[in-house]
Amino acid sequence: MRERLKKLYYGETRAARVFRFGLLAFDLITVLFFVLSSAVEPSGVWYAADYLIAFLLVVDYVARAIVANRFWRFVGQFTSIADLIVIASLIAPAIIQNLAFLRVVRMLRLLRSYHLLRELRDMSSWFKRNEAVVESATNLLVFVFVVTAIVYVLEGERNPNIDNYMDALYFTVATLTTTGFGDITMTDTSGRVLSVVIMVVGVGLFLRLVQTIFRPVKVAFPCPDCGLRRHDPDAVHCKHCGRIIKILTEGEW
Repeated sequence: MRERLKKLYYGETRAARVFRFGLLAFDLITVLFFVLSSAVEPSGVWYAADYLIAFLLVVDYVARAIVANRFWRFVGQFTSIADLIVIASLIAPAIIQNLAFLRVVRMLRLLRSYHLLRELRDMSSWFKRNEAVVESATNLLVFVFVVTAIVYVLEGERNPNIDNYMDALYFTVATLTTTGFGDITMTDTSGRVLSVVIMVVGVGLFLRLVQTIFRPVKVAFPCPDCGLRRHDPDAVHCKHCGRIIKILTEGEW
């Protein structure tokens, strides 16, 4: 069984590729489900969907634990811990349902997978050209989703202005972009402390991630001598071998 699971998660066959893309699609669907479920009153149908997703996550978690080369290292990974929190939140929705939004961090883990990245490069020339931009955009989305989840979890029951996940997302984006419309404000001490943390820590990181989307930190330009492919946008010499390189910029050569 372990060998079969390894072939699915890390194999080169068509079935393995379809399986991994299916995992990515499942992550995106579950994130959308969590966003929608936060805006409606819980009912039997929603709870049944929670339990079904929890079951599938347990199966995926156990399968990844089986194929892991180092079990305890796998258990200690942030994505594995987040998955356990999400599973618990789906099984006990009355207690910690809101933490289910941490499920979004798996999207970043999958897109950083060597196998998936290589498959995307082979399948799409557009992805190959814009890989750094796609990765930066993914980092930005994950960052915004996680910060929004924290706001929703901590303030959803305390602040009457934050009634659902979209309200928390609206407040988070308004704070991160320093827009500050003021129609949603934190009224308690913990909420104000959270706002300060978002403004001090989050704004800088948010702007950095946005900058890397429109102007990537590194550019793809293979060195003719050593083959180093990633360089600073204003590099004149290759950092590995020292050869003079001519990277096309917005100004002169």
